[in-house]
Parts: sequence; structure tokens; C-alpha cells
Amino acid sequence: MLRPDPQRLRELLGPQAAFCRRSISGEPGIMLPAFIDHHVHLHLIDERALAIGGIAGVLDLGGDPVELARHSRDGMPRIAYAGAFLTAEGGYPSGRGWAPDSIMRVVTGPSTHPGVAGGAATAVDEQAEFGASVIKISLNADAGPTLPGPVLAAVVACAHERGLPVVAHVEGDGMTRLALDAGVDVLAHTPFTERLSADLVERAAPSQTWISTLAIHGSAQRQIAEENLSAFASAGGRVLYGTDLGNGQRRVGVLVDELAALDRAGVRGAAAVDALTDPALVGAPAGVATFVPGPPPGSLGEVAAWLGGATVVPSEELVHDDI
Repeated sequence: MLRPDPQRLRELLGPQAAFCRRSISGEPGIMLPAFIDHHVHLHLIDERALAIGGIAGVLDLGGDPVELARHSRDGMPRIAYAGAFLTAEGGYPSGRGWAPDSIMRVVTGPSTHPGVAGGAATAVDEQAEFGASVIKISLNADAGPTLPGPVLAAVVACAHERGLPVVAHVEGDGMTRLALDAGVDVLAHTPFTERLSADLVERAAPSQTWISTLAIHGSAQRQIAEENLSAFASAGGRVLYGTDLGNGQRRVGVLVDELAALDRAGVRGAAAVDALTDPALVGAPAGVATFVPGPPPGSLGEVAAWLGGATVVPSEELVHDDI
């Protein structure tokens, strides 16, 4: 296999990229840390296909907390989850065919006392007790009511008291600002319904993480999302790869169209690998690595498509190929 200088490999893919070969077959390729999709819905996909398609860890951002708690934390893929959407009465995603009642909890009041029906603490506590790693709230002004300010503040406060980051679905005018003002830590989607001001992006970059999900949109909303993400990344904001798998009929695994959209937004090469491998919300999948067979990409523009060839293999099966 023709190989570039190791320094060039690291420039393209980051410091953890390494030439390797599979110990049994001798097949050469490139080894990277395990890939994570930071936005999936497991009840809508075949999770068994994830590892074959290159994904070793996932963050489920809206599912039945009872069913999610039954998943092994030590299995493959590694699973972290939010549990149910916390939403207002009649708010998103109620009424959607893909969203049974079991994946939603209606929060009607700001009570921070446990056990109060409809209270903020009750909703947060339930997700936490079923093993949630984050709390997911719905702020979709284009699809119905959203949580009133005092209720939103109480949900965020209760989650933070438990040490749980808050992830928000923001959609509609003013929702990104509302989430930022409320102390929301993570946006489940890059904002796609409004072009954000430079001042708002500068405020968001040091305090929020954005999950990409660029490729789920039509061309107009995708362009808005890519422009927002480009500004956010340029301002130093933390970007995570996420696809909203389960939304539409798409391949289960690494999605090249998502990586191509990230590339257009300026999250390229090693930065794209960082977005794929950041363990902050899911944890690093243990005992496995990413393997991409064959030679590495020859240029920065080839990285997105090249990453589509990834698969998950046991770390012990990969032998460093010294140069």
C-alpha cells in the first residue's frame, strides 16, 4: 500500500490516526478511535447494523425510558440516552406517527419537589432513575406550544442539580436564543430555521455544544444550518457528529452525506474525526476501534467519502504498522 508521510496522515485525520493491519487477515488500513453518532432514535432503526456501518456508540435522543434501560451498557454499540422528550401539553413531538406516547413526558409546572404530577423535578427524576445520561427538552415553536419560561428554567435547574446536561430540540424563531438564555448545554440539531446573528453565535460558542444533523434537511434549511454551523465552529464552538438516524430511510452507519455537509461547513479532516469520536456525552466505547481498509485519503477533500468505508473491529485485532 502506498502511504504518505505519517505527519501528513495526522494532518488529515488527527493525532490518533495510525497505519495498521488486521492480525488475522493481514489486511492493511487506517485505525482511528471508535465513532459515535450523537443523535439517533433506536426504536426506529436496526441497531445491529450500526457496528458493521462504522458506528460503535450512540446517543438516543428520544425514546421510551423503560425500553432504553433494558439495553446493556456494555454491549455493542455503546448506548447512552436521554429517555423521553420533555415537552409542553400538545407540544412537539406529540401527534407524530413515529412518536408514541411512551417517548414523551408532558411537563406542566415548575415544581422542583419530587413526585409532583407534571412537575419539572418529577420528569427529570424519572429519566435519571432509568439511567439517562442527558435530559432532552422540546423547544419547537413551529409545531405547537413550548415549555413556559419558569418551567424551562426549572427543568434545566433540576437536570443540572443531578449533573445531567440538557439537550434541546430548537426550531422556530427565537428558540435558539431561548435555549441559550435558559442555560441549555447542547442543541440536538444545528439551528436550521433561522440565520443566527453573529452576536448570538459568539455567545453560544463558549457555552454550548451543537450536534450537526445537517443532512436531514431539504436544501433551503440545510443551507441555513450549514451557515450557522460554519459560524459556530469558526467561533470555537464544540461540534458533534449526529445524524438523527431513524428520521427517514437511510443507511444505518456512518453517513457520508452528513460528513460532506460538515465539510462544507468547515468541519473538515481532523475536525470531522473529532466530531465523530468525542466521548463527552456517550463515553468512549471500550475494546473497539474504527478500521478503514486500504490507503488513507489523499487530500482533505477526500476525507468525508473515505470515512464512509469505516467499520468497527476489536482493538486487539489491529496491529500498528510501523513505518
